[in-house]
Amino acid sequence: MKQIALFFLLFFVMSHSANAAPNKQEPIRLAVAGMSHGHISFILDRPDNGNFKLVGVYDSSRTVTQKRAGQYDLSDDMIYHNLEVMLDETQPEAVAAFGSIHAHLAVVEACAPRGIDVMVEKPLAVSMKHARRMEKLAKKHDIHLLTNYETSWYPTTVKSLNMVQEDNFTGQLRKAVFHHGHRGPVEIGCSQIFLEWLTDPVLNGGGAIIDFGCYGANIMTALTKGKKPVSITAVTRHYKPEIYPEVDDEATIVINGKIQVDPYGLYSLENNLRVVEILDAARQSAEKGETVYLR
Repeated sequence: MKQIALFFLLFFVMSHSANAAPNKQEPIRLAVAGMSHGHISFILDRPDNGNFKLVGVYDSSRTVTQKRAGQYDLSDDMIYHNLEVMLDETQPEAVAAFGSIHAHLAVVEACAPRGIDVMVEKPLAVSMKHARRMEKLAKKHDIHLLTNYETSWYPTTVKSLNMVQEDNFTGQLRKAVFHHGHRGPVEIGCSQIFLEWLTDPVLNGGGAIIDFGCYGANIMTALTKGKKPVSITAVTRHYKPEIYPEVDDEATIVINGKIQVDPYGLYSLENNLRVVEILDAARQSAEKGETVYLR
């Protein structure tokens, strides 16, 4: 099996042994597609430990690239405003997408035919239409398409999965409740270039229902090894319309390389297709005020 070219599995997965033998492989050639996401600091502001070599960064906005260049001391020859040109000139093995959720599809459309593995920030896509197109491209061109969640790095998440799936510690799983959130992206200090699409119902796919609803859907799908929910019920609220006029700011969803990516594992394509299916149904449920049943 070809080497997986998604760098974050090398240094974010908390179960990775600190005593493992040194990695003697060449650093992964990594490029960044989109620079507006606040989590881009995990790459551009990270000390070099030899896991990857950054070969190029792309964003269509010159305002964004200029701001990031100043923040992270990026040289002019590293910066591109055309994604396909960057891919052809830098020849990366992997691409990390740090633009809007809506832009994930375009990144995969550019990378997959070139055989380049892709990591996107959560969630995988804004809709099942986008997600299915991305799935088709990933499978056709035999690339890894992984979705990164902060919760996947937590030792508590790994331990919980082991307790339910392997250790048989909990007995039969009957109910799970997930709470995710914070005071709000404005309140916690997200940058304006991040907020421009994070609070846009098209570019982000929605508000809290998408941004936080995906966590529980992702972990529950892993806990049940991909079992499909019977139905989805969701309620959204708008507590701060003066700050977030376009999207919901609170939501409740009720749900019943050398590295192998387990089917329905937290990062896997199978899992995150299910996540987008749940989010689509949750959005419909909240809009209609009724339960949505999945076929």
